[in-house]
Amino acid sequence: MPYKLSATLTAHSSDVRALSSPTNKLILSASRDATAISWQKPSPDAPFAPVSVLKAGSRYVNSVTYIAPTPDAPNGYAVTGGQDTVINVFRLDAPRDDPDFSLLGHTDNVSTDLDFTRTAKVWKNFSLAHDLKGHQQSVWAVLAVDEDQYLTGSADKTIKLWQQHKVMHTYEGHRDAVRGLALVPDIGFASCSNDSEIRVWTFGGDLVYTLSGHTSFVYSLSVLPNGDIVSGGEDRTVRVWRDGECTQTIVHPAISVWAVSSMPNGDVVSGCSDGVVRIFSASEERWASESDLKEYDEKVASQALPSQQVGDVKKSDLPGLEALSAPGNKPGEVKMVRNGALVEAHQWDSASNAWQKIGDVVDAVGQGRKQLYQGREYDYVFDVDIQDGVPPLKLPYNVTDNPFAAAQKFLETNDLPLTYIDEVVKFIEKNTTGVNIGTGGEEYVDPYTGASRYRGSAPAASAPASSYQDPYTGASRYTGAPQAPTSSAPNSEYMDPFTGASRYSGAPQPPAPVVAATILPVRKFITFKQANVTAMQGKLQQFDEALQHEISTSSLAMYPDESSRVEEAFDFLSAATAAPPRRTTTPLSAAHIEAACFPFHSTFRRTHKITVTVIDLSRLLTGFSPEAFDAPDLKERFVEALFAASEWNSSWALPLPKPRETNILLLFRTLANVFQDKISLEGTWTSKVFEALGQAPYASLNKNQRVALATILFNASCVSLRTPLDKPFFDQLASLILRILESETADSEAVYRALVGLGNLLLASKAQNLLDAGQSGELAQCIRALPTIFPEERVQNVTREIAALVS
Repeated sequence: MPYKLSATLTAHSSDVRALSSPTNKLILSASRDATAISWQKPSPDAPFAPVSVLKAGSRYVNSVTYIAPTPDAPNGYAVTGGQDTVINVFRLDAPRDDPDFSLLGHTDNVSTDLDFTRTAKVWKNFSLAHDLKGHQQSVWAVLAVDEDQYLTGSADKTIKLWQQHKVMHTYEGHRDAVRGLALVPDIGFASCSNDSEIRVWTFGGDLVYTLSGHTSFVYSLSVLPNGDIVSGGEDRTVRVWRDGECTQTIVHPAISVWAVSSMPNGDVVSGCSDGVVRIFSASEERWASESDLKEYDEKVASQALPSQQVGDVKKSDLPGLEALSAPGNKPGEVKMVRNGALVEAHQWDSASNAWQKIGDVVDAVGQGRKQLYQGREYDYVFDVDIQDGVPPLKLPYNVTDNPFAAAQKFLETNDLPLTYIDEVVKFIEKNTTGVNIGTGGEEYVDPYTGASRYRGSAPAASAPASSYQDPYTGASRYTGAPQAPTSSAPNSEYMDPFTGASRYSGAPQPPAPVVAATILPVRKFITFKQANVTAMQGKLQQFDEALQHEISTSSLAMYPDESSRVEEAFDFLSAATAAPPRRTTTPLSAAHIEAACFPFHSTFRRTHKITVTVIDLSRLLTGFSPEAFDAPDLKERFVEALFAASEWNSSWALPLPKPRETNILLLFRTLANVFQDKISLEGTWTSKVFEALGQAPYASLNKNQRVALATILFNASCVSLRTPLDKPFFDQLASLILRILESETADSEAVYRALVGLGNLLLASKAQNLLDAGQSGELAQCIRALPTIFPEERVQNVTREIAALVS
């Protein structure tokens, strides 16, 4: 069943920034109105109601969590953190005006157990146990793995795994600040980021998959009891993800979804910029009434969407309402249609198999003309003076942006303290004309001030369009409070907002030139080794038993010696994937591969479930025991069986059946694991693999498949750095890489992996001069075009290095 609105909880007067829903009868919410609220449900049929309001100060509360009941607190504790830099702990059975415990030690804005400096803190028994120091920028997310292990996510784009106070692993991959973390059972953990993506990792550092669908910052995520992932972000949606795909998109009538949380019964809780806590349920008996559901849909549909949020709008080219008779291609797909003089945005809801109107598309209203900054158009680009004699900093802003997010990005970009975020928000509010979102005309209520448009706490006199108020001092430029001259400093009208001095201490120094580090060659392989070995073994045994108990299929079941070897293979994998890995006395051999991967070949097409399991088992065997595949002709037969199992030669017409999509993804990840250190390229198997990969229409592959395909080619290039190349291998690999670079227009990750693979290959072939003039010209032409399509710095840097190799 699809998720639908179950309840709407209204008591907060400003943005709901954090949530915790530890039981089906308790929800904790934290808000910028300086309060946290305990919502409780006295009986299964009763609605949630605010039982206690927890307030320890007058500043924003950014985070909330729950401590399970103890003898002293039979209902548990609520823990809050915020701008007052104090962690406050309240008993829920007898809440008081003052917290029962206050934990002191943070020096900046607190998100429970961390602050907006570069340090996270671990507290045990209400005392400081560890300082976690190692991030280069603010720590924004924290997650306890167990009693002694913790994960932290930072604005430095990395995630760190800690054992007590020591860094055990650093995970890199996000292209912007990491905002949220959640444990994923049997796999590892998930992270979300300002780069609009969610990544699922193993604790060993393998990237399992990337979830793409959000169109802006992803602020929060949670894992449902069934293993699905739920996320919320700046694009005002909550998205539900299953098996690497978005299964439902829930649009909210608000600017941002700041927080999501999952309940034990599978319900989803969201907290938004409109100050409302909402509960969504997939159980029909908990759905809201028809009238409440209709009212919610009408609120969503009545929103005014900025054209830049849904893409460029050319009204004359848009279809009419008749276009909505055709079903969408994927959950969350947005289609714009003409309805008279209006342009409407509709989103495909696969759960209800219908298009849902999510708003009317309008042009953004700013200063009349768009202003260009770093290749993008904005309604405003403010000049912010930070120091006399130094060029002003640029603060770009669209009236449809969230002021908080814009302020945060401005401070991070310019390496300024996040303590100034409220001042920057007020500055933006005072100097822009607002945005119509929620209803129409002047009926919109600003979540920060309660006014109909974004404005400061006090009205400002009208000013020319070119003037604005400084976010730190309230003046049109940084002037600071008037001060008498002192003997130690010259008189100056300017006061530095960060140090209080008239100028920064120390003579201004010109910045040192930044020299991009050399990227190529990259020798470290990317592997896919995440696993739930126990579940895999159980499925395979269940299938084999089913074969044995049917007369018509009993001849297809494993023989006793095959069964014994398969069990040994699973014992080996269980030891290899344990944390920490355990040593095994018996390595795997070709006989184990024969037993584990081939007996079911003739039955692959009988059931999707066993196909998935056997290909997935093959992925682990290639990843953890590559030497077992060294027997003569084994690789040839192995890859042939893999392609057959994934129905490689079937039609590629879209949409591909979901089981086939999954099998192809697992096939690619298995082949990526095949190409690793010490692999032998002898035989015809590489040629057969490359030839088969070249047959797949690139447009028929989804994002995860494209990244996995690029990983195969990258790993093959790493092999080329270790093994003498021949011309056929070089030509086939170069051709496949070029195909990705020429075909990909959206996913920079696939392009970057393919580019690094190309760089490796060119370096490896240099001594043998395998690159001919025709190939050089074709590659050079392709490389020149890429930076305009993918402006990311990493793509720019590696294309420069490759251009030098082909010139």
